[in-house]
Amino acid sequence: MDNLNITHIRSLFPILHQEVNGHPLVYFDNAATTQKPLSVINALRQYYELHNSNIHRGAHTLADRATGMFEDTREAVKNFIHAAESQECIFTKGVTESINLVAQTWGRKFLQKGDEIIITHMEHHSNIVPWQLICEEKEAILKVVPIHNDGTLNMEAFYQLLSPKTKLVSCVWASNALGTINPIQEIIAAAHQQNAVVFIDGAQAGSHLEIDVQALDIDFLALSSHKLYGPTGVGVLYGKRALLESMPPYQGGGEMIKEVSFERTTFNEIPFKFEAGTPNIADVIAFKYAIEFVNQIGKPAIIQYENNLLQAFVAGINGLNQELGSERIKLYGTADNKVAVQSFLLEGKHPFDTGLMLDARGIAVRTGHHCTQPLMNYFAIEGTVRASFAIYNTLDEVEYLVQTLGKILKR
Repeated sequence: MDNLNITHIRSLFPILHQEVNGHPLVYFDNAATTQKPLSVINALRQYYELHNSNIHRGAHTLADRATGMFEDTREAVKNFIHAAESQECIFTKGVTESINLVAQTWGRKFLQKGDEIIITHMEHHSNIVPWQLICEEKEAILKVVPIHNDGTLNMEAFYQLLSPKTKLVSCVWASNALGTINPIQEIIAAAHQQNAVVFIDGAQAGSHLEIDVQALDIDFLALSSHKLYGPTGVGVLYGKRALLESMPPYQGGGEMIKEVSFERTTFNEIPFKFEAGTPNIADVIAFKYAIEFVNQIGKPAIIQYENNLLQAFVAGINGLNQELGSERIKLYGTADNKVAVQSFLLEGKHPFDTGLMLDARGIAVRTGHHCTQPLMNYFAIEGTVRASFAIYNTLDEVEYLVQTLGKILKR
């Protein structure tokens, strides 16, 4: 971490160098979306200036060039997650579409009445609703692993829920609201003993954690580009080849077919079977540059640096509470093993009001239920204020946030 040049890293992000409400922008809403480095921005512009063409179907130079760049990103994704082959990486709109794809294809083919799906109490709505829908359709049963007050999973309860009826376990790797890193290696191993398939929501893991789908024996993994310093509207569904080949197409149209007649259609090989129509070409191409940005810094350095930011914030809040003589700021999600996300509430302040007061001082945070309403209900609150940190944030910014929260409470 000592070798990181944060000043240089920050210089790569044009959006950070502005004022908001008369104050330098402090961007702590990274769990919602990360900012984009110049390499990503330039890749988008250059695609439309120099390479714009539809892909895979053209014989001319621009089509060939664009196709090569698009498939280069697929290869970069394969290497980033250590997949066995690039064909196991499907491009989607994001984690939400990736989950829906599996629910509506694998779920429709393999779920039967009385089968069980296990999720956890800390899931994002996008990892709840698609499973509810397919369970209702197939008369399957959705079961939920409870959590402890510190935001960790109740693994004893997980083992009690797991049974031969379990057909799929779908679990977030790192909670977007609490930051908790779940023990997915243990979860996967236990699920596989019951011959259950495992889906991992990697939305927050993408930029914060080392990923090796083969070492972890992950069946399905979903990632979002826009939480990984890349463009919006791009996601990845990784799936083991055998699983993907066993699933019917998600959508019908161009690209996902081999032969079409009015009597019969045959489908393309993976990954194209699941990529109907013209894809989000420019943003997929630019995504490769986001992956390169992360790789150049290195995940170990990112993890260590962001953890230092998180620990500095928690220490600052604890110090502020001690100074004020009581727990005026309550932290939610206090697990030892976390990504750089921290939810909190100020005593007597609605989270939205706190967010507005921070915004008035140039600090961007997220407020609300973070698409985890069942989790908020567990804590008997409407929502929280969430600060989430990235590689371009600084200790000075963290200190400024703590000081500003102190001023709000002392008003």
